[in-house]
Amino acid sequence: MYSMPTTQGHPQRWLILGVICLAQLTVLLDNTVLNVAIPSLTRELHATTSDIQWMINAYSLVQSGLLLTVGSAADRYGRKKMLIAGLALFGTGSLVAGLAHSTGQLIAARAGMGIGGAILMTTTLAVVMQIFTPEEQPKAIGIWSAVSALGFAVGPLIGGFMLNHFWWGAIFLINIPVAVLGVVAVAALVPESKSPRGGRPDLLGALLSTIGMASLVFAIISGPGHGWTSPRVLVTAAFAIMVLASFVYWESRSDEPMLDLHFFRDRRFTGAVAGVVLLTFGMGGALFLLTQHLQFVLGYGPLEAGLRIAPLALTVVVLNFSGVAAKWSTRMGTPVSIAFGMVLMSLGLVSIAEFASGGYAGTLVGLLLIGAGTAVSNPAMAQAIMTAIPPEKAGVGAGINGTLAEFGNGLGVAVLGAVLSSSVASGESLSAGLGTGQLVGAVSVLVGGLLAAALLRRAERTVAS
Repeated sequence: MYSMPTTQGHPQRWLILGVICLAQLTVLLDNTVLNVAIPSLTRELHATTSDIQWMINAYSLVQSGLLLTVGSAADRYGRKKMLIAGLALFGTGSLVAGLAHSTGQLIAARAGMGIGGAILMTTTLAVVMQIFTPEEQPKAIGIWSAVSALGFAVGPLIGGFMLNHFWWGAIFLINIPVAVLGVVAVAALVPESKSPRGGRPDLLGALLSTIGMASLVFAIISGPGHGWTSPRVLVTAAFAIMVLASFVYWESRSDEPMLDLHFFRDRRFTGAVAGVVLLTFGMGGALFLLTQHLQFVLGYGPLEAGLRIAPLALTVVVLNFSGVAAKWSTRMGTPVSIAFGMVLMSLGLVSIAEFASGGYAGTLVGLLLIGAGTAVSNPAMAQAIMTAIPPEKAGVGAGINGTLAEFGNGLGVAVLGAVLSSSVASGESLSAGLGTGQLVGAVSVLVGGLLAAALLRRAERTVAS
């Protein structure tokens, strides 16, 4: 059963979008809120540094490993069913986390929440593609994308408020009423859809992709703390590459592959893929450095630093929720939109690198430029990936988009963190080292934008001819 968007779209599409964005926001808030709760967890659960790392990483490892698999499962078994399952798993994991009495229980609960989070991140975007017409998709995807920025902005504020008035478990328990409301709303409003082709599930492909991606992300996460040449990192990375190579080989031979490798012959798809990886690489690492700059160089506390980064997220939210970014993208076309947005983001990173040491003004200009660029380029790239894939494979497309973003972000934090460490070790001041890292991020974002735009433009010309 698969229903293509009609000329009018689903009659309750905007209400449905609100429901799935609320579900997605809960997932995103939980990650940012947890960072604020680290001191409380250390004090009340006697958590060690290693425990804290696993509380954070258990979620990201499970989610990044499962994105492609659950996207494929949603296409096969029904996106509405998977969306309800994701909300139920996330709510149950939140309940266990909120009532945990030990670090082990909390880590296990976070892993369970990662399963629910992976399902929600893929099925929500797939449903957006299903219920909106092609003309409305840019605005809808823009709103979906802006929810990520909204979670990034308000997460620390909500976390700080909750911790000031309640115990640390409350940051997880607030997810439960949202999950319950989400299940009821999805059951009542969201239409079911799945690929009309049944066939056998690609169990081996799912296993290989899950193990390979989780291992790769684990190696990237471990690099800064254990050293890039440590046996732990090298062995895990080698294992990940071997498993992912086996995945590619299996998918190329399978009669019913989970990931059709022919997608990569489409320049629209490869252009958007390259753009997503380089964009998230540059932005993930640069924002990681920015939080350190605000705290260690300019002397702000964690909550103050969060408030001063908020203009970036608010710019994204305003431009996407108002539909302004979608109008710009429609007028410019996808290739120019991606290039324009990533040029703005690159200029923003350069502004932060060159002027941030002089105070907050240079940082603010950079944040506004990054926000405007993100509002334009992110939805355009997500739409380029989703429209390059057959509609019946929307879940796989969303899984690819999420996997690339997780991979690029993790790699950016690891590599730009290493650039910072190397710069400081060579005698540069912390401020100069942070600036060097921001410039590396700016180059990555700029190259990503130009490469993606060039490939997408060539694809358009090929189709036109």
